[in-house]
Amino acid sequence: MTVLVLVAAVLALLLGGAGAASAHAGLSGSDPADGSVLKTEPQHVTLTFTESVSFSDDSLRVLSPANERVNPRPAQHADGKENTARVELSGKLPQGTYTVAWRVVSADGHPISGAFVFSIGRPSETAAVVATDSPDDTAVGRLYGVLRHVAYSGLALLVGAATFVLVCWPTAGATRPVRRLLTVGWVALTVSTVALLLLRGPYESAGSVTSAFDLGQLGRAVTTRSGGALMARLVLLAVIAVLLRRWARRFDGADDGARSPEPGSRDRQVGALLAVALAVTWAFAEHAAAGIQVVLAMPVAVLHLLAMGVWLGGLITLLLLLRRRGPADQGVPASAIARFSRMAFRAVTVLVGTGVYQSWRQVGSWEALSSTSYGRTLVVKVAVVVLVLWVASYSRRWTARLVHEASPAKAVRVRAAERARVAQTVGAPPAPARQDHDTAPDAPAGDGPDEKAAPPASDADTYRRGLRRMVTVEAVLGVVVLVITTVLTGTQPSRAAGEKAAAASVADSGVKVLTVPFDMGTANHQGTVQITLSPGRVGENTVEAVVFTADGGLASVPELRVTLTQEELGIGPLDAKLKNQKGYWAAYDLRLPMPGEWTVNVTIRTTDIDQVTVRETVRITSVPR
Repeated sequence: MTVLVLVAAVLALLLGGAGAASAHAGLSGSDPADGSVLKTEPQHVTLTFTESVSFSDDSLRVLSPANERVNPRPAQHADGKENTARVELSGKLPQGTYTVAWRVVSADGHPISGAFVFSIGRPSETAAVVATDSPDDTAVGRLYGVLRHVAYSGLALLVGAATFVLVCWPTAGATRPVRRLLTVGWVALTVSTVALLLLRGPYESAGSVTSAFDLGQLGRAVTTRSGGALMARLVLLAVIAVLLRRWARRFDGADDGARSPEPGSRDRQVGALLAVALAVTWAFAEHAAAGIQVVLAMPVAVLHLLAMGVWLGGLITLLLLLRRRGPADQGVPASAIARFSRMAFRAVTVLVGTGVYQSWRQVGSWEALSSTSYGRTLVVKVAVVVLVLWVASYSRRWTARLVHEASPAKAVRVRAAERARVAQTVGAPPAPARQDHDTAPDAPAGDGPDEKAAPPASDADTYRRGLRRMVTVEAVLGVVVLVITTVLTGTQPSRAAGEKAAAASVADSGVKVLTVPFDMGTANHQGTVQITLSPGRVGENTVEAVVFTADGGLASVPELRVTLTQEELGIGPLDAKLKNQKGYWAAYDLRLPMPGEWTVNVTIRTTDIDQVTVRETVRITSVPR
């Protein structure tokens, strides 16, 4: 039942959290700007991102109106800036609308993609079409996400079981459940790492699953930050396999009396060093490697991962040992349980401390807890962690009772209380020894020579059952925390989302509001129309218009039309195609192709036969780079 519950929890959370991961970097600007119309063809296209990015040969493509590629060479960083990507264009480009399709890898290893358009001369009626799906909403992306869950689980089992043997109960290394747990952890981590390495190339380039065996793509993936971390992890796993084999032989030799299986200080040091090195392969290629305070964030991430493995993997190890059955099985000593209890408490303390820092670093503000996906997921994780701490408090109570029951002082008191008390008669000869069971007047029923009375359950057995139940619940909740943590590593941090939104909201600061008076057609009735253009820059704009009467009240008019003209370049009039929204007029897709001084013509029909046209000028600016 415990195994079924654990598997069900993992599968439910894997399927429930299998949505596409958000990108961890964002496009903050481009040259040419999205939607811009250029008089002459540009020499290159430059993209700027909110953090450093890496790319392959096909990361940036510029497609002509005829869907032909016009950048003959791959992208490079512009002026040595790691957060930029630039491609050079062909010499002579025809007029029309060009599409820029890009897909890069952010510093924490997650691919991001997008597209935008610009025009040379005049916009054309057709443009190249590119896919706009999420980078993770593919077969490779979904499989990659599942394998990341498997890798985290393997790390927890491997680190937790090894720590339990090295620190809490060395003899446990000779038991079959612990050996199987170490093997399962190592196999899960090794297989998932190999699969992640093979899928790294298709994951970054949006390739198919079958392209995982493309040696050229695999070679490029190994040279990236994430690919290098996976290769280092495989080397460490090979070393760990050799050490696990040696330790297994040592335990087997101990059974023959050859030598003691007790681990020495050197074994513990080697184990700790390998565990830290494994955790570094995650911290080097994920959230800790990007953002603020990287020098501090990476060791904190390593401590967080190790504490998770020691606590969760150790819990599962203890649970399997407590649930062993069979007359030959040796129960877990109370001293070993006490040592694990102390170690688990320290691990959870480290988890909470490092988690608080990571939360501050990735969230950035209280508002982001409710306004971003990362913040909402983090709130769920905190709630589960609080529940884990509450359950763990009961586990510690059962452990304290079990340790007290097994203490030497308790054993002495029990032995003293169980001594037989024989009544003696002063001056009389001693009572004869009993010869058979029939002469025992106080023999309880059913205690004949052919029957055995079941001994009453001891307090230690009761405490062990209570501890086993609490550890089971704690382990299930620990799996939930592990899955949520894995989901968080694939979700855009709130601070990064805020930086991306801030970069996007720069355009909103240029909102243009025009107030234009007009004659309403009756004596001394001068109305006004208020026109709002947002963001008031090159590209797509929202246009809203409100008509006011002379006394400032809202006026209802049968028709309202707004057009914009760029007289210097002969562009327009562009009709905003306003629609009546029952109180105001609005349009949400007016595209302005050029910066400069634009003339806004407003036609207001006040009655069925009367209308008036007024005009005003507005300056449209280019998108900031």
